[in-house]
Amino acid sequence: MTTTAIAAVLRDSDGKFELEEVELGPLESDELLVKVVGAGLCHTDLLLRDPNFLAQTGPIILGHEGSGIVEAVGSAVRSVEVGDHVLMSFESCGRCRNCLAGSPSYCDEFMSRNLSGRRADLSTSALDRNGNPVANRWFGQSSFATHAIATERNVVVVDKALPLELLGPLGCGLQTGAGSVLNEMKLAAGQSIAVFGAGGVGLSAVMAAKAAGARDIVVVDLVDSRLETAVEVGATRTVRGDAPDLVEAIKNGGRGLDFSFETTAVTSVITTAVSILDTPGKAVLVGGGSGKLDIDPVLLAGKSVTYALEGSSVPQVFLPQLVDLWQRGWFPFDKLVQTYTLDQINQAVEDSLSGKAIKPVLTPAHP
Repeated sequence: MTTTAIAAVLRDSDGKFELEEVELGPLESDELLVKVVGAGLCHTDLLLRDPNFLAQTGPIILGHEGSGIVEAVGSAVRSVEVGDHVLMSFESCGRCRNCLAGSPSYCDEFMSRNLSGRRADLSTSALDRNGNPVANRWFGQSSFATHAIATERNVVVVDKALPLELLGPLGCGLQTGAGSVLNEMKLAAGQSIAVFGAGGVGLSAVMAAKAAGARDIVVVDLVDSRLETAVEVGATRTVRGDAPDLVEAIKNGGRGLDFSFETTAVTSVITTAVSILDTPGKAVLVGGGSGKLDIDPVLLAGKSVTYALEGSSVPQVFLPQLVDLWQRGWFPFDKLVQTYTLDQINQAVEDSLSGKAIKPVLTPAHP
């Protein structure tokens, strides 16, 4: 069975998406077809505007924070049924040592399954109207479309009573921020954290830190409106990123903070994120970009630095926990969401880059 879908396709490094009709091919045994209801726009989706990235993937359908309704399942799928409401997250193989140990975000095949836009065997399952292949497995889903093909391993079934359109961003950006705090740092009540970058990922870390009982949550950014939002969702202090003597402004006369969370991938900011730590302390980096870790080794004395993928999360375990926190009022991520129709995707990108929108969510129109 093939499916005709409308998708936002990126073909040129000018960053402009064009809505096109594509034909999705038959499902493989472990795959399923999802009618997309909502899809969050994440910074990682914008990395493909780099000509070097796009040259490797070719025309591609992006989107990796999708939510929707299952319309068909492959012959080997057992845990998901037609009609289920699902959130789509990252894909993993399920067979390697890390997957078997409960760490699918560090799957041996993470890069090929999530960042190539293709299946693990490098095949695609979408054709444009001229019969040419289009990469449609970005993070195992490519959800900037009316329909997406995912696998049993990268979907999470949720209660049909939940507002499905709203929940898509939990699959990556919000999972990364909250998971880095709760799974990777294991931040405990009374501890402190500095968050660098008040976008969706950074603010999800803020909300998770507040839910965990952090005593001091410092947010650093250059956009005043985002700093205001940070206070609204749980920050105890904010500091502008261009403040004189930034390190001391963040420390605020104290020894330093227990944790830092860096989302910008800017070399100087990464250095600051390590410099403000107390001893012991831990910096967790998640930013996607060209920044480097440029640190005087002495700064690392008694401290640790790591790069976390997907908040070191198991989506089938962690996403239901985030939904529960949201229902209890402890993870108000809906305050970050701004909705756009799929044909407004280029406006959503512009608003995201300017700071006007923190977490755009795209809603495809269905006949």
